[in-house]
Amino acid sequence: MTDAQDRDFDVVLFGATGFTGELVAGHLAAHAPAGCRWALAGRNRAKLMAVRGRLAQSDPGLAELPLLHADSRDDESLRAVAGRARVLISTVGPYLLHGEPVVRACAEAGTDYVDLTGEPEFVDQMYVEHHATALATRARLVHACGFDSVPHDLGAFFTVRQLPGDAPIRLRGVVRSGAQFSGGTFHSAMVAMSRGPQMRRAMAARRQAEPRPTGRRSRAVAGKPHRDPLLGYWLLPLPTIDPFVVARSGAALSSYGPDFRYSHYAGTKTLRFAAGGVAAVGAMLAAAQVPPLRRQLLKRIKPGDGPSPSRRAKSWFTVDFVGESGGKTVHTRVSGGDPGYTETSKMLAESALCLAYDDNPAVAGQVTTAVAMGDRLLERLQRVGIRFEVL
Repeated sequence: MTDAQDRDFDVVLFGATGFTGELVAGHLAAHAPAGCRWALAGRNRAKLMAVRGRLAQSDPGLAELPLLHADSRDDESLRAVAGRARVLISTVGPYLLHGEPVVRACAEAGTDYVDLTGEPEFVDQMYVEHHATALATRARLVHACGFDSVPHDLGAFFTVRQLPGDAPIRLRGVVRSGAQFSGGTFHSAMVAMSRGPQMRRAMAARRQAEPRPTGRRSRAVAGKPHRDPLLGYWLLPLPTIDPFVVARSGAALSSYGPDFRYSHYAGTKTLRFAAGGVAAVGAMLAAAQVPPLRRQLLKRIKPGDGPSPSRRAKSWFTVDFVGESGGKTVHTRVSGGDPGYTETSKMLAESALCLAYDDNPAVAGQVTTAVAMGDRLLERLQRVGIRFEVL
């Protein structure tokens, strides 16, 4: 690392006044180790003070939690905050609109960075523009540290451990959930769906810039709708960031074998629900292409909106993995509670604490959670109630 060990704060949370951001702050308040030097950052001091006041109701010692000024439209403020932090958490999205200045400030300052983006175009752009700088400063830029894509990336990492590493590996992940989407997730999805050509250009630019592994390969493979005979679910291919993240971990880690292929699906119990899911995604994709309709939908659902605590308490997710290699088949599962809020806030906060405190692999640049933290983050998530099991 650079001089990061000597900085004022171990962790700075940028975006604590949003719905998910305040949940991340609450997790840090409850789980950060004694002596952790952390702070809240944002552009509205009054809102930051309100968040701090709510945290202090549970822990009076947080009444003096430091508050820092940072604005994604003010590069000087971002440089100042990044220069004082060892790890910076950003929950300020959509990241395509607000994220690049924060990543740039962290890459230049040698500050570790985590976010919860699920926007492939943003992640690819950040690799092309800032990976080399982060390598030089030894910063670790770790995107997608929420439900996109921790359960899938670390679930694949966990499953590969159960398979022979000297033969080709075929792995499929199947997501099921009973939860309400966040306003922020909806906004990010609508923005991404409206930018198909830009997304393809960003992906092509990254392919040209990113080196490939030597003597082995790792790929995300788009599957087809079908019924899974082992799991008993109808499977629908999911065009999310998750398979790309898993494939990048597979490219970086030799433990994924000489030829690693991953396919990503949503699972439903009946064909009727599968057809309904296809129709819903199609309608959302069509609406995203019509600017007036897209703007109207975005006005109805605000980025900071989220479900009540009682609704979150009833929510759940599972990700089943089926891996095949060398004649062996293994079935594993990652599971937990509300994926979009409760568990995402755990994943993001624990990722930051893991980078700040744990004995992680010596890597730098833009890397995935499996590459940057692997076993250490897996252990942390299990301690806070997210289950990884072999079935």
